[in-house]
Amino acid sequence: MPNLSVKIKDLVLKNPVMTASGTFGYGEEFADFFDISLLGGIVVKGTTASKREGNAYPRMAETASGMLNAVGLQNKGIDAFINDIYPRIKAIGTHIIVNVSGSTIDEYVMVASKLNYLENIPAIELNISCPNVKEGGMAFGTSCPSAIAVTEAVREAYQGTLIVKLSPNVTNIAEMAKAVEGAGADAVSLINTLLGMAINAEKRKPVLSTITGGLSGPAVKPIALRMVWQVAKAVKIPVIGLGGIMTATDAIEFLLAGATAVQIGTANFIDPAVCVKIIDGMEDYLIRHNIKDINELIGVI
Repeated sequence: MPNLSVKIKDLVLKNPVMTASGTFGYGEEFADFFDISLLGGIVVKGTTASKREGNAYPRMAETASGMLNAVGLQNKGIDAFINDIYPRIKAIGTHIIVNVSGSTIDEYVMVASKLNYLENIPAIELNISCPNVKEGGMAFGTSCPSAIAVTEAVREAYQGTLIVKLSPNVTNIAEMAKAVEGAGADAVSLINTLLGMAINAEKRKPVLSTITGGLSGPAVKPIALRMVWQVAKAVKIPVIGLGGIMTATDAIEFLLAGATAVQIGTANFIDPAVCVKIIDGMEDYLIRHNIKDINELIGVI
């Protein structure tokens, strides 16, 4: 059988397929559908310094070939994660990666520091698409100086593998990737959702309570592929690709563009078992093309 394992710094994944934060809960919600340990890793929902209720409803809307969401990082906070959730999921049998979010650098650092002490959390994913409240609400990930500042601060505080999740809502994604690489990131994941909106013409009002939200799903895939390709050529650290991946063929395309691994997001809402189908499909692709190691595909384009 072909080798499906890939490496993100010191993190060895049994296969390149992970789940995207915010689309897979804490993993246990999907345990009735398939064996979660088959995945290369899971990225749990965004975790913040304190409990967040999220935005008012409605906060999700279906769009053509995708969806908008404005959930607003609803979670119980880092202490509740450590005390209540982590004990339930720590033996899941695959890499558990925590998506770390915050509104200030101090919040990011506090959450990351506490995760140092959890043996079965080998990596964090830094969500720098959060609004920096000290900079008028502008996302950390849309300014190189802000992205560098938060990455450097977390790098100093956190000893595990540091993945930085990049926002696509920028002019030059490669420049942002190089900035966080220089600040100590071990890998980058991209893309996060694109800013979009939906309007109810009959009611003549926005569909989402927040007016705008994050667009994901097949509609964003061509943009995500382009950005992954650009970033993979610009940095030396591994790239994790996500954005509209629905099938094994989609996942293979991201590897060919330069991604070392992929994350599956919106597809989980359509088919809860899609991740294992993608893993099986990737293996079948390698067999059909007589390729012994999936790493041979990375960056071929």
